[in-house]
This record gives sequence, structure tokens and C-alpha cells, in this order.
Amino acid sequence: MASIKFVTLITMVVILLPTIAMAMEFVVGDANGWKPGFDYQAWAKDKVFHVGDTLVFNYPSPPHNVFKVNGTGFKECVKPTTNDQPPLTSGNDKIELKTAGNKWYICSTSNHCALGQKLTITVVEGPPAPAPSSAVRGFIFSGYQVFMAAIVGVFIAVAA
Repeated sequence: MASIKFVTLITMVVILLPTIAMAMEFVVGDANGWKPGFDYQAWAKDKVFHVGDTLVFNYPSPPHNVFKVNGTGFKECVKPTTNDQPPLTSGNDKIELKTAGNKWYICSTSNHCALGQKLTITVVEGPPAPAPSSAVRGFIFSGYQVFMAAIVGVFIAVAA
């Protein structure tokens, strides 16, 4: 009986571990959060962002927000028009990086962008490198992995 539980535990780890190790969650600015007067380019400089990672923007709302912009909007601190996507305003915004390429984010409040409340990163494809000290491993499970874990759980229940 103990060997069945051990095999089941190992099976669940094998099923879930690859996904746990793949995605990372980056808290933008670490403990500083999302605010004017912080150097977000220096914060991002030594980090490698991969497709599947998540950016977390922590800030007091109001007054701050997060707009995803293009390169011109980033350089000129111009928010998108009202026909584009609305700003994120929860104060704990999570943005999953779904595609590779350059990404730009600004705060559109007053002159906050001009005061440095803006971030540009490059997202790459491929497996993530070892976690930077300021990154937190994310838990992202695919439907297949949840399904397999459920089957293993039923197997345990039936075997017990």
C-alpha cells in the first residue's frame, strides 16, 4: 500500500513539475512597485523575460495605472487613444507575456511617465533561464496536467 502511494506521488511530481518550472512571475520594481522616480530600465536590465512569464504591477490606485503602448507611445509618453485597450487600474495588475518581442508600458497619470514610470522589455521564446533572485516561480498548469493529476487522485482513492 505504501509503495502505491509513493509511486502516485512521484507520478504527480513528474506530471506537474515541468509546468511549475517554466513560468516565472516578475514583480515590476520589486519592493518599490510601480511609481514615478524609479529606474525600471535598470531593474529590467539583467532579467530575461520569456513567453509565458507574468509581469505584476503593484501600485496605489488611484492615481496610477498601466497602459500597454507601442515604441512611439513609450518614447513620447503618450497613452493610446480611447479606441485602444483601456488602462489597467487594479493596483495589482498581472500581464502574461504571450508573445515574443518588445513590450512597452507607461503610467499615464500627469507627468509620471516623464518622471520614469515606464518600462520596456524584450520577451524571448524558449526555455527560461534559472530564476533571478527577484523573480518568483509561477504556478501555471495546463488542462492536460490538471486532468492527469485528477486521474492519479482517483487512482489513489480507488486503491485505498
